[in-house]
Amino acid sequence: MNDRSATEAALLSLLDLARQAAQHAYAPYSGFRVGAALRLAGGQIVTGANVENVSYGLTICAERSALVRAVSQFGPEIRIEAVAVANLNAAPSPPCGACRQVLSEFIMPDAPVIFPTDDGPHTMAFRELLPLAFEMKAK
Repeated sequence: MNDRSATEAALLSLLDLARQAAQHAYAPYSGFRVGAALRLAGGQIVTGANVENVSYGLTICAERSALVRAVSQFGPEIRIEAVAVANLNAAPSPPCGACRQVLSEFIMPDAPVIFPTDDGPHTMAFRELLPLAFEMKAK
C-alpha cells in the first residue's frame, strides 16, 4: 500500500468512526443525526455527535461536540490533523460555517476534511473550506 492509499484508507476509517458517532446523536426535532471524528496530531481519535435542543440556537453540531471533548480530554494545545463528518440521512454534509470557524482555532490548515456528498465521500484541505477565517491575535 502506498502513502496515498494509506492516507485514503485512514480517512475512510475516520469517516466510519464519524458514522458510528452519529448513532449517538440526539436529534428529535430535525431527525438529522450527525457524527464527527477528529484525529489529533498525537494520533488520538475523538468523536462527537450533534445534540439538539428545543431552542434551536442552543443545539451543538457534531464537529463542535468532538472539539469540546478533545479540548476537555487533551487540553487547549491540541492540533487537529484530520476531520471526518458523516450523517445517517444519506445527505451531503460538509461542516457548517460555525463549525468551520470554531475548528479553525485548532486545525492544521492543510488538514484533510472528509464528508459525504451526492457523489460519495469528498476530501478537501481545511483551508479550502474556510479560506478567510476570522482571526485575532491573542494577548
